[in-house]
Amino acid sequence: MTEQDDELTVDDEVIGERRHLMSLSFRMLGIVAEAEDAVQETYARWYRMSQPERDAIESPRGWLTRVAGRVCLDVLDSARVRREAYVGPWLPESVPLHEVTPANVLDPLDRVTLDDTISTALLLVLESMTPAERVSFVLHDVFAVSFDDIAEIVGRSAAACRQLATSARRRMQSEGTREVSREHHDEVVRAFAAASQTGDIAALIAVLDPNVVLSSDGGGVVSAARRPVVGAENVARFLLGILAKRPDVEIVPQETNDGLGFLMWDEGCIFGVVNFGVTSEAESTVSDIWMLMNPNKLLNWG
Repeated sequence: MTEQDDELTVDDEVIGERRHLMSLSFRMLGIVAEAEDAVQETYARWYRMSQPERDAIESPRGWLTRVAGRVCLDVLDSARVRREAYVGPWLPESVPLHEVTPANVLDPLDRVTLDDTISTALLLVLESMTPAERVSFVLHDVFAVSFDDIAEIVGRSAAACRQLATSARRRMQSEGTREVSREHHDEVVRAFAAASQTGDIAALIAVLDPNVVLSSDGGGVVSAARRPVVGAENVARFLLGILAKRPDVEIVPQETNDGLGFLMWDEGCIFGVVNFGVTSEAESTVSDIWMLMNPNKLLNWG
């Protein structure tokens, strides 16, 4: 094999890590465009090095992972300021498990992941962490990066990073997602849809957890509830009110990273994605409703 062949092999290996880097960056940031930018910056830093510098790196995957972590940490630090100024509830992007249209085959979402463990509930818990906690937890617990390497990324000792990951793990356990099967989740969501279509508020309340929370993310760009709607009766009235005001809206079932959800279509355009959190299999009610309506977060849905 020639020296040029060796270089091509390494380049193929580096480019082949794009999906891995998108999966990591999306877990870190929760926004596809931001994850894409982080991956691009990671590659830019790789190719800014001279060929001898790149040749000296024993594990390109490890190097790319560490650099992507550092880039995401910088983005998270600045994102905290942006989140404080965000209008209404902030929700992470929802990811379709299948292309909505053939045109989406080359969409960045195809390079994120088809891993249904990246749920809205998980991303919201990650969002509640400090940037250092989130980076330490994701890199160590999800991508098996050593605490020594994480220490170089976050600028703290390995022991401090271990503590950050432990703190994040506790937060996941106390605030984390409920463990229900995909089949059970979808069964509950179908019951919710059937109750919604009847227009019977009592039937709808029956499939909602008493403490259900509905969050609507319009980002100040479109009309949406500025505060979460809490409680079964309040949420039921809110939803039936929307359906009454917009009778021409088409509600289409769609598989997402959360399980069965719905796309809201109006005049040939998607203007919302609705996802659900479900209580335990014993209770079988909807605990969370996430309505993503910010047009800037719907670009990848066609």
